[in-house]
Amino acid sequence: MHGRVEEVQIDEEVDVIVSEWMGYMLLYESMLASVICARDRWLKRGGIMLPSHATLYMAPITNPDRYSESIDFWRSVYGIDMSAMLPLAKQCSFEEPCIESITAENVLSWPIVVKHIDCSRVTIRELETVSADFMISSMMMASLHGFALWFDVAFGTPIIDAQSESSMESTIVKDFGCNGINHRRHGNSSNQIILSTAPEEPPTHWAQTILYIYEPIEVTQDQIISGSISLSQSRENPRFLNIHLEYASGDRYFVKESVMR
Repeated sequence: MHGRVEEVQIDEEVDVIVSEWMGYMLLYESMLASVICARDRWLKRGGIMLPSHATLYMAPITNPDRYSESIDFWRSVYGIDMSAMLPLAKQCSFEEPCIESITAENVLSWPIVVKHIDCSRVTIRELETVSADFMISSMMMASLHGFALWFDVAFGTPIIDAQSESSMESTIVKDFGCNGINHRRHGNSSNQIILSTAPEEPPTHWAQTILYIYEPIEVTQDQIISGSISLSQSRENPRFLNIHLEYASGDRYFVKESVMR
């Protein structure tokens, strides 16, 4: 049937709704709203949503190679000091979110859960603005170059129960393997399939969404990195995301705002 899901007419309820609605950073393009519309119009009581749950994560990262390639290059271009280009280079390279693949070695701390979504219950209004506060500890001495966001989606058995869902958001995920980070799995993993875009998993076309900061911050092991992040639908275009990031470490505090177009 060809047409907008909000306008198509189906004269019966359905048992299953399957949709690949996930965008970069999970919520980019806001396609989940159309799936929610289909669910509310046609899904039978007790029907199945696939994927059934989704979780958005964020963690601070270090990426000296990327920063050197984009920024430090201008300090000496074939022996010529072109550092006057640095402000423009930072703006051009890092003003908007970057879709890149990183590895677990780039991640500085345990990730936080920015948003957990139960596809059978989430509302459109709930997705208009997603926000989370964070206070995390660096696992190593390194330069903080930005923050990475990625997601998992689950098919099958619910990955979290209703009672703990509200307490899950804005918390730090610490059930990782010893070899770098490992995305959190909930419930009986034998009854579910997880599609993960985490840095330690094989790369996908979603990669990770990187919010690079303009001025790196040198952090030591166990140094606290705190702040908040807010993702909201753009009034210019509901498919776009407005991003408001506040972060602080040591005596340094910054605010970064950008739009994912």
